[in-house]
Amino acid sequence: MKIIIVGCGNVGSTLAEQLSKEGYDITIIDAKEQLVNNLTNTFDVLGVVGNGASLGVQIEAGVKEADLLIAVTRSDELNLLCCLIAKKAGGCHTIARVSSPVYSKEIGFIKDELGLSLIINPQRAAAREMSRILKFPSALKIDSFAKSRVDLISYLIEEGSPLCDISLKDLRIKIGCDVLIPIVERGTEVIIPDGNFVLKAKDEISILAESRNAVDFFKKLGEPTAAVKDAMIIGGGRTCIYLASQLIDMGIKVKIIEKDKARCEELSELMPKALIIHGDGTEREVLMEEGILQTNAFVSLTNFDEENIMLALFAKSLTKAKLITKVHRISYDNIVDNLELGSIIYPKYLTAEIITKYVRAMHNSMGSNIETLYMLNDNRVEALEFLIKEDSPVIGIPLIDLELKPNILIGCITHRGQVIIPNGQSKIEAGDTVILVTTTHGLHDIQDALKLV
Repeated sequence: MKIIIVGCGNVGSTLAEQLSKEGYDITIIDAKEQLVNNLTNTFDVLGVVGNGASLGVQIEAGVKEADLLIAVTRSDELNLLCCLIAKKAGGCHTIARVSSPVYSKEIGFIKDELGLSLIINPQRAAAREMSRILKFPSALKIDSFAKSRVDLISYLIEEGSPLCDISLKDLRIKIGCDVLIPIVERGTEVIIPDGNFVLKAKDEISILAESRNAVDFFKKLGEPTAAVKDAMIIGGGRTCIYLASQLIDMGIKVKIIEKDKARCEELSELMPKALIIHGDGTEREVLMEEGILQTNAFVSLTNFDEENIMLALFAKSLTKAKLITKVHRISYDNIVDNLELGSIIYPKYLTAEIITKYVRAMHNSMGSNIETLYMLNDNRVEALEFLIKEDSPVIGIPLIDLELKPNILIGCITHRGQVIIPNGQSKIEAGDTVILVTTTHGLHDIQDALKLV
């Protein structure tokens, strides 16, 4: 399958890495020669230097033979033009990154009229992730499956937690909740654990459970399960607009600190229910005056990763508020993960998840069985939800007898609307959806998880 990616920024480079590792034929286009050279020297991709909206450049990149063109430059209009030209020149599927709130109410019209396969908005996706976390502040990250009936929740075990020194096989008895822990990140190691695994302080775990059981689990740990009452947001960019609007709809009070006066006036018009403060949110005096010590949640959304990281560290030193930090730069992943800055949001990963799911669906000529796909733990783990079709080789076989490849765990089965945390005797039936957690990338169907006979 041949894919062209226009734009080699954070999102484009993440996609190029992910999709090339899965064996797709990738060609990248960018006007900056250095960016193209960096990717072609690092990954198994071809590169073309030039304007992705140029017919000649697209032809050089092979648009007439391409199956899909993905336009993820910083310009919405350029992305749409790239897709329009690719559609006319090659007839391939097209995906455009469109971020501006100006187009948010017109996305359906634009998609249909231009014949786009998918429109992705990284800022809106990031805001949706943040609002879900602020609705359940005990979590570092929340992903939903089975039409939101099942949650996969990331959580950091603190010193003195009831989870410390418990083996997973004893978890249900000692905590009294029907949950599964399919992923543990300990230091730099990511583990798909077995029943003998013993939890320790500072482990970052993922809890898979029916939504109501997840709430009960956190209550028994003594953690808050209600949404925050108010949030302080630093930076009034696009992500802020999407996030603040969602929080206001949830009944959460929102205070936004933005240093550009003209932008403050725009925000006041767009969101009259939010409190807009004209000031520099990176200054200690401003934060103290505006109530950082009293806020339930602190969200750093400036355009600079360094500022967001320092703001989160400052807030962490003063308050127990729920922290959310937006980070774009790929090279900061390892550093940030060791700072315990609360919930770290990487818009590039969220965008890559959505596009990768679409690509895998295209790749399966019979129609993909992937219902949901999430990339976790800095892209090292995938959680996938598969729809089980009538000809699937896993039907009717006890899970204990299924020969799965290494580092693959079946974490949940949804059968006729009932959520089941399975044991070895559980069986999968046609029409079920199955959540699978793995460190193996590139699965397109649940049968890809089976060992070859």
